[in-house]
Amino acid sequence: MHYSYQCFSCKSEFSKLHIENEQHYLCPNCGKAEKSKPLNGVLQFFYDYESIRKTISKKNFLEFNPGKFWLYPQLWPLDYSCRRNFAFISKVSQSQLENIQATSSPIIQVSYKKNNLLIFDDTRNPTLSYKDRASALVALKAIQLGIKEISAASTGNAGSSLAGICARLGIKSHIFVPEKIPLGKRIQIQSFGANIYLVKGDYDQAFDLCLEISKAKGWYNRNTAYNPLTIEGKKSAAFDMFISLKGKMPDCIFVPVGDGVIISGLYKGLWELKQLGWISKLPKLVAVQASGSDALVRYIKTKKFIYKPAQTIADSIHAGAPRNLFMAANAITKTNGYAISVTDSEIINAQKISAKEFGILIEPAAAASLAGYLKLVRANKISPREKSLLMFTGNGLKDQASLINWNDEPKSYSPTEWKQILKVK
Repeated sequence: MHYSYQCFSCKSEFSKLHIENEQHYLCPNCGKAEKSKPLNGVLQFFYDYESIRKTISKKNFLEFNPGKFWLYPQLWPLDYSCRRNFAFISKVSQSQLENIQATSSPIIQVSYKKNNLLIFDDTRNPTLSYKDRASALVALKAIQLGIKEISAASTGNAGSSLAGICARLGIKSHIFVPEKIPLGKRIQIQSFGANIYLVKGDYDQAFDLCLEISKAKGWYNRNTAYNPLTIEGKKSAAFDMFISLKGKMPDCIFVPVGDGVIISGLYKGLWELKQLGWISKLPKLVAVQASGSDALVRYIKTKKFIYKPAQTIADSIHAGAPRNLFMAANAITKTNGYAISVTDSEIINAQKISAKEFGILIEPAAAASLAGYLKLVRANKISPREKSLLMFTGNGLKDQASLINWNDEPKSYSPTEWKQILKVK
């Protein structure tokens, strides 16, 4: 077995057979999934890094293509075999893998007010969000386990991601969402043929209901952090970043945070690059939350979690009870990073800047990373000279209501009237 499981909370270690044959999601010893609370006993994956270093060199790794994580299966919790010095993921065809790959050119360089920035643009993934990185790994694992139905709770992106990835791989999906899900995300889920369940309540209630019904129905559950593959899948961004930048990593990475899974997965990938000896230090991770959904910011300050219903225009980071709160806090601490909050107005302003200055249309949650960067620059907590990277995690067309808020509806005129207005004879 080339990987094992370890509990983040109690540090107990488990074999692949113990966890997967009995289909444990959380730690068998201390795992708890309580309503409106962060999860306890979240599981992590660990590999034989010394053996991997002997199998893949830094030079070889940098020759891989971004988005094609299956090229190095030694770093994923999937069954694989080696033939003629090449590794293959078992039970999955090459065409299936290529159907779910992330964008092959994620890094974009931009300039804003003489500040040079890097953007990690996941708005061009198969279903237009970062969540495809997690859904792809969950779906591949389901194929290897012979599973035909997968469920998930979502504010929208994880649901549309799972629905789209499952449609490409021939798996049935069940998606639980808050009743106020943005129209673009709901339509996307429905169009992919998923079964959608609108829950009267917020994301936290949809999450708890999904767990309960999935257990009763025997569906494989993709709920964020609850299924450890969701964290593991999101580490691929760190590898794609490393490859795209030829090993020269940024000083700071700004990450929008809701449940805390993206920042935790990103940290795991960075930590593994350091374990392999391919980077010497970890970039600072800066968690950016909406001020109306700032549980992580409050936890970092007080070391206590107190539930508070979330309220923000940025639905993808709307989480009153971040399920991966403790692991997200650890990612910030271990990288000497920050946890900051920004207002909805700051988020919308950043969304405008991205569209008008960079030509990249992003949803409010993704714009939070830019809003956080601008806030720290104004406060002189980060130097413009530092190499900063912003995570853009979702396409703007997924939440058209936010765009309508700052774009007036244009008036129509006849050809003759337009000529008069534009002073053309």
